[in-house]
Amino acid sequence: MLLVLAFLIGIIAGLRAMTAPAAVAWGAAQGWLGVSQTPLAFMANAWTPWIFTLLALLEFVTDQLPSTPSRKVPIQFSARVIMGALAGATIGASGGVLVGGLIAGVLGAVVGTLGGAAARSRLAALFGKDPPAAFIEDAVAIVGAIIIVVAAS
Repeated sequence: MLLVLAFLIGIIAGLRAMTAPAAVAWGAAQGWLGVSQTPLAFMANAWTPWIFTLLALLEFVTDQLPSTPSRKVPIQFSARVIMGALAGATIGASGGVLVGGLIAGVLGAVVGTLGGAAARSRLAALFGKDPPAAFIEDAVAIVGAIIIVVAAS
């Protein structure tokens, strides 16, 4: 079950790169994800969720800017894969399957990046503009991340 949740948090990273690590950092800091005796113990540090939350909020803002590049360009795609790996590994580490969680997170991030881009394009076409589609994607990422972290606890 943890590997499925790691894959799903990777999908969230594909939608919003910083939302996934923010959510798992909050889960770790609250003691819901037991990572204190793992290489990812820093995710449970009191400052970590605040840092990732600030980055996630900045990402929500910058995502709305017309100058923001596509999530499919190499730097954006790589960031989503790395954050998916971190978030997935954190969930996996809480159950002793860090490497499995990392791999599942990477795979989920690839699916989330490509699938999220396609879904957002369709939604934007349906609305005739991008902002409503972006806000829906934000909501899916936030609610999804919370559900996944609670399920992993």
